[in-house]
Amino acid sequence: MSLFASLRVRNYRLFASGQVVSLTGTWMQRVAQDWLVLNLSHNSGTAIGVTTGLQFAPVLLFGMYGGVIADRYKKRRVLIITQLVMGALALALGLLDLSGAVQLWHVYALAFGLGIASAIDAPVRQAFVTELVGPSLLPNAVSLNSATFNTARVLGPAAAGLLIAATGTSWVFLINAASFVAVLSVLVAMRDDELFTGKPAARRKGAVLEGFAYVRKRPELVAITGLVGVVGMLGFNFQLTSALLIKNTFHHGAGSYGIISATYAFGALLGALASAKRGKAARRRLVFVAAASYGVIEILAGLMPTYWTFFALLIPFGFATLTFSTAANTTVQLAATPSMRGRVMALYLIVFLGGTPIGSPLIGWIAEVASPRWSLITGGVASAAAAVVAALYLARRERLVVQPHLMSRRPHVHVRAIEPVQDEALAR
Repeated sequence: MSLFASLRVRNYRLFASGQVVSLTGTWMQRVAQDWLVLNLSHNSGTAIGVTTGLQFAPVLLFGMYGGVIADRYKKRRVLIITQLVMGALALALGLLDLSGAVQLWHVYALAFGLGIASAIDAPVRQAFVTELVGPSLLPNAVSLNSATFNTARVLGPAAAGLLIAATGTSWVFLINAASFVAVLSVLVAMRDDELFTGKPAARRKGAVLEGFAYVRKRPELVAITGLVGVVGMLGFNFQLTSALLIKNTFHHGAGSYGIISATYAFGALLGALASAKRGKAARRRLVFVAAASYGVIEILAGLMPTYWTFFALLIPFGFATLTFSTAANTTVQLAATPSMRGRVMALYLIVFLGGTPIGSPLIGWIAEVASPRWSLITGGVASAAAAVVAALYLARRERLVVQPHLMSRRPHVHVRAIEPVQDEALAR
């Protein structure tokens, strides 16, 4: 399959171009928000953790309702509303900062408001990808979405670091507010008759519980969702930890922080492009291997003694990040039926992103009490261990036998299903 196959679809091409602009602004704001919180709180890691937690806590509280909305209403209209709200919140923070009136509680309140909008926006946007390209191009589109996301992560932090050094944080927030115009414009320009829309879910009681029950009955979804929960809660706190590591351990400024974030994102972009080129639904094995690899690299990153040795690990670190998240996202989306996809993706995002309010204060506390290095090592150990546990759980539930062949000329792992007769004999 062509690397850019999904871009042949007009609606997806519009969506992707708008996302590059809007997400670049979003990543600029994340860097500026962390830096503003550090300045307002006198370099408190706990304050950054609290801010991050408040921004993602609404995903835990309202994420499944976002999934119900995704299954029930026209996704394009919902996205227009959520993008308007998110743009207004960025504008408010920018004006408060520019006026010099901003206080830490303002940042907390606006981060929580952004989290509420994101709790609805995220599952709708995830499920909308299938409507843009259809099931056959979904793996490629999910990978290109990740590439778009990480193009923004390359451009956004680097631009934010330069802007913060030159003008302060306020203009970064105002530029992010303006960037939402791009995604709103492309959403309005899309053609409804070219969307791959299915029959909306019926309006009835118990729609949220139905989503939980659907996932619980499928071991594949349980294993992958549980794995991304642990990695999201303890492993994916790079933005929080790197700010503390750069400023408090390596004693570098905002420019170095922006470069670190952009380099990590460049590695992630390479991982996303590799996934897009793969062109087919990621094998489940890749989800577990990538998660374990991510954990090992995160441990090594925590052990690096200098800024430049830490820098050297950023591209493989980012590559493993996106290989894991893209493979997990694609596998979960393709495993769900269209009428349940919104709720399945909502639960996936609740676990993946909603674990952050639990993990961020803990990781921030570890960084403050021990050191930022130990927050990275903790996340890496948790991620690698979770990959092993999730793989063993799925193998047991699906009656698989894992046979390592490490002494052969080509070391490999062979996985086979237990035959009913063999299983019966073992039971006796």
